[in-house]
Amino acid sequence: MNSLTLDVDKLEAAASKLRAIAHPMRIAIIELLQDGKKMSVTEIYLKLKIEQAAASHHLNILKNKGVLESRRDGKKIYYTLKSAALTEIIHCINKCNAEE
Repeated sequence: MNSLTLDVDKLEAAASKLRAIAHPMRIAIIELLQDGKKMSVTEIYLKLKIEQAAASHHLNILKNKGVLESRRDGKKIYYTLKSAALTEIIHCINKCNAEE
């Protein structure tokens, strides 16, 4: 009997998050929000030099997959990372790319 027990639900949730971040613009958003930063949609799309609709689209995907959380403050919605571990994944990917 194998001592490693696979929790299929946890693996599927992890794969779902990885698929959500597997886009250059979403990786850029995660990098902007690292270290506990919070940013509004406006700040994000201006910083990334993309359309507001594109930023909202990517933010919604990340939020729906549990990567980001949002808080409304008046008319603005601020986004933060749900887990700092995601920035570690991005750093690991960047490090692997640097070694090629």
